[in-house]
Amino acid sequence: MSTTPPPAVSGPVVDVHSHLFRHSHDFDATFRAESARAHAGEVDLTVRYEDYAASTPPGTRTVVVGGKARRSGLWVDDAAVAAYVARHPEQLIGYLAIDPTQPGWREELRYGHQELGLRGIKIMPMYAGFDPADLEYDDLFGYAEEHGLPLLVHTGTTFVSQAPLEYAMPRHLDWVAIRHPELRMVLAHLSHPFEGECVAVIRKHPHVYADISALHYRPFQLWHSLRLVQDYGVWDKLLFGSDYPFTTVNDSIEGLRRIARVPGIPGLDPLDQDAVEALIHRPALDLLGLA
Repeated sequence: MSTTPPPAVSGPVVDVHSHLFRHSHDFDATFRAESARAHAGEVDLTVRYEDYAASTPPGTRTVVVGGKARRSGLWVDDAAVAAYVARHPEQLIGYLAIDPTQPGWREELRYGHQELGLRGIKIMPMYAGFDPADLEYDDLFGYAEEHGLPLLVHTGTTFVSQAPLEYAMPRHLDWVAIRHPELRMVLAHLSHPFEGECVAVIRKHPHVYADISALHYRPFQLWHSLRLVQDYGVWDKLLFGSDYPFTTVNDSIEGLRRIARVPGIPGLDPLDQDAVEALIHRPALDLLGLA
């Protein structure tokens, strides 16, 4: 266990979880009202690359997702994501988004992948209101597995009252991984506040990971979650993510390093600072087949 400041870790930062939002285009009135209620007033979530880049270390590579969930009032056109990443192709990798409760999703999947050239898939089971373990959606996962498209899956809580928490539980992705063992999946937000269940799922499956996006501003919860990760020996299954524009890469890195410096609870070891530093610099694009 490291007791001195961690050594420098080479390699760029890879942010596996950032968003493209065009605030006036991509949310309906209900989503904006829910967001305002949760954040004590309406916030402008419009993403501009220059603002994002200014809040990252040099050389950062970034996965960009939109999102589709008609139930919750969120819909970002895949073409907008493709156009955004095309302006910065050395830095950005775009994912398409699917809401399989809506008609035409199979055509959107093929178009986003084969015509727009998007390289992964974002799904939001809780926001869209579907059980990802249901066999009705299995051809989505089969397509992703066949074509090497990694999945970013929202797991964990939300401020949207119409989004059923049951479909945010990581246990549902266990079934998906059992049926599709070569599919790369990232469970977003370490499934907070269901981190223990998330750790159990990523521990089982070689190609299932979790990201730590949007967690640093709950420092005790993140410290506790990373202690679970440490106790279960799955540091290597965590990927760095920011959840921009809800927070930034630089703030997320500093938040991780801050809790890594906590001396720990009497009788328990602190977090392994070297492991935290390795998480920040993990070569996630290699692990997800995107290098």
